[in-house]
Amino acid sequence: MNERKPYPSDLSDEQWALIESVITAWKAAHRSVSGHQGKYAMRAIVNAIFYQGRTGVQWDYLPHDLPPSGAVYYYFAKWRDDGTAQKIHDLLRWHVRERKRRLADPSLVVLDTQSVRAAAGVPATTTGRDAAKKVPGRKRGLAVDVFGLVIAVVVLAASAHDNVAGDGPAGPGCRADLRHGDQGPGRPGLQEHRHRPWRQPRDRRGDRPAQPTMGSSASGDAGSSSRPTAP
Repeated sequence: MNERKPYPSDLSDEQWALIESVITAWKAAHRSVSGHQGKYAMRAIVNAIFYQGRTGVQWDYLPHDLPPSGAVYYYFAKWRDDGTAQKIHDLLRWHVRERKRRLADPSLVVLDTQSVRAAAGVPATTTGRDAAKKVPGRKRGLAVDVFGLVIAVVVLAASAHDNVAGDGPAGPGCRADLRHGDQGPGRPGLQEHRHRPWRQPRDRRGDRPAQPTMGSSASGDAGSSSRPTAP
């Protein structure tokens, strides 16, 4: 990387280490016909993508001390379309969840939607009118786990019912078997299984745990993670 003053959106060494193997493996699998490895370092490309995502500038307005917009957008589009960006997102979410002593895949997903007005140039075939909220436009649905980590995002016509947003998969590798609508993370009654999949039985009075039965462990067995290793 060229020496330059870092931007707040730049990856730290620790952050880059989390995704470097994924990017390196992708680069090794997508060699050019001529064998040229490219003029720009992959970390510089990622930093430029993060800069654009954080600031919202147009691609042609990227600062001159970052790789040119053509090169940056090439990788952005490739990783978006072939699932590499989704893979990195999932790996980072699994990493955060396991650090919080949770299973990599959530057992519960919180889903909520918001209807927003669409711009004048948006095709009418992809918009509608939310009958309840009286909003013409589109409806965006966000599925998160109990920590607020994003599982999936879906965009529908505002006329679509909220249940339609919840009918799709919660995300690659996610095996959540319970979903709540219109409930924010952390509200009472919203619980998720921890690493210990067992539940301690309670006596009939319900105010104290029953004595462990034969074969049960006082500490419980840690659940196995389904997080795949990065290539």
